[in-house]
Order: sequence, then structure tokens, then C-alpha cells
Amino acid sequence: MQTAGLSLTTVRPYQPFPGRVKEIRRLSPSFVRVTFASEELRLFADNGFDQRIKLIFPAPACGFEKFPGTDRWYSDLRALPDEEQCRVRTYTVRGVRRELGEVDIDMVVHEPHGNAPAPALRWILDAEVGDELILLGPDARFEGPQGGIDFHAPEGAELLLGGDETAMPAIAAILERLPITARGKVFIEVPLTTDILDLSAPPEVRVSWLPRDGAPWGAFLVPQFAAAAAALQSKAEAQPVEDIDVDAEILWDAPEKLDACESYVWLAAEAGVVKTLRRTVRQELGFPKECGAFMGYWRLGKDAD
Repeated sequence: MQTAGLSLTTVRPYQPFPGRVKEIRRLSPSFVRVTFASEELRLFADNGFDQRIKLIFPAPACGFEKFPGTDRWYSDLRALPDEEQCRVRTYTVRGVRRELGEVDIDMVVHEPHGNAPAPALRWILDAEVGDELILLGPDARFEGPQGGIDFHAPEGAELLLGGDETAMPAIAAILERLPITARGKVFIEVPLTTDILDLSAPPEVRVSWLPRDGAPWGAFLVPQFAAAAAALQSKAEAQPVEDIDVDAEILWDAPEKLDACESYVWLAAEAGVVKTLRRTVRQELGFPKECGAFMGYWRLGKDAD
């Protein structure tokens, strides 16, 4: 893989790891698992939960040749001509096998929302074993905080997790890291009934799948998540909620500093859906800001890094 400065000699919280596609596995009509492998990925940290990373896709004109593998990689990348810029998208790590140098990423396959497929969708539709990408992810050698995790549930808190298909990999990874004593409810809205997967969860955590089967995004997630939140939180004093224009800003409300929460909410989905539920849970139900995370993973009609 040819890049301008891709190197693992300097230890950083996040590193650009080269990876080649080792396996592509269709999990359901809407989910595909891609396994990346390389010697360098033996240094990729296995932090679990909703660990965010960046997938770097090749630039139209020059592949990875001009990708700046530096601390200022993003600003340096954006300084390049458009055709020389690698495309960047955020994903959740689904599995790490450091001893094998392998990382799993679950990707959503769907119909294009615009006139042309977005870079990630275009890539997965044509992907083959041996194809190369760069995974910008946590370095196991770094001893300090690495970031990229927004699930911070206090020990013993009753859980309420929700999301659409883009959040399914994060929810699945969170469930696998929960203690056996965890309790709560999980709602996952997916495109089709045939997208329901067998997930591992503690016995007192109930997972409910909400297939849309043609209904709009949030049609089932919004009412069921709101009802479950109301059952957790009796009416309390309204919490001020900053209004966010999800067409112009990223909705990302995920505090790391937590109170002694009896209940903890984690929600990631289409930004308009998250905005609606954030207002319901925080403002109408009075759920404390320090006891929940609300993240707009994507915005309907928008294709952005």
C-alpha cells in the first residue's frame, strides 16, 4: 500500500493501519461483515463497546498514495485537490483478533439515497478479497486514553439502548462486553425482518428487533424507545436541551462525566430520529444529561464525512 507517510514507528492514541480484505461474509440482506487482516493490525487495540474508527477509502485519482499519515492527517487531507482526497467514513469495530492481526467491521448495504452511491456503499458493493483500505484506529501500545468510546454506563444502572441499522454493530459489541448481571432493554430498528440477527446478551437484557419493512426511519424506534424511557424515568423537572439543526450540525451529546445514575440511556441512529428522542427523554421526561448518550450517526439525504 503506497501512502505519503503511513508508519507505526511513532506511538499515538490512533494510528493509520493498513488492512487487506481477508473475508467478506453476508450476515443478512442489509449487513455484510468485512474482515481486514495485516501484520500491523496485531497492534490494533481491542477496546470493545462502541469503539469508533475511521475507514479511509482510496482517492479517485491516486488511491492512497497521497494520504497524509500524520497527526494533522485530516486538515492535510482536505488541503489536497478533491480528486486526490481519500474519502473518510466512521464505523464501529465489531471484533478484534490481535493474535491473528484481524479486525471485523460490519457494514450496511442499502439502496443509494442520492443520485450516486456514497463512497463506502460504492466500495462494499464492489469489494473483493485482497482489496486494501486504511483503518484509522486505536494503538494498543498507547497507555493513555484513546477515545472513540461513548458508552459509559455506571455500574449497576438499568440500561436502555436503541438504534437503527447503522448502530447495530455498536449495540452488538456493547452487549458482548456487559457484565452478566446487567439488566435493561434494547431496541434495534432494521430495514427487513430478515435482518434480525442472533446477538449475545446478558440474560436480564431484553433485545427487541423492530423491522421497518418499508416504513420510514424511526417509525417503530421512536414510540417504543420513548415508552421504555418513560417507564424508567417518572416525570421530573424538565431539562434544558440545546436545539441542534441536524442539517447543518452534528448531533453528538455523549458526556463522559456521569452522575450516580440509576438508569442509563444510549441512542444512535438517523439524526432526525435522535433529535426527536433526545428532546423527549431529556426535556419532557427530565432525564439527566449526565445519564445518557445521544448520537446522530447519519442524516437522511446527507452524504458527509
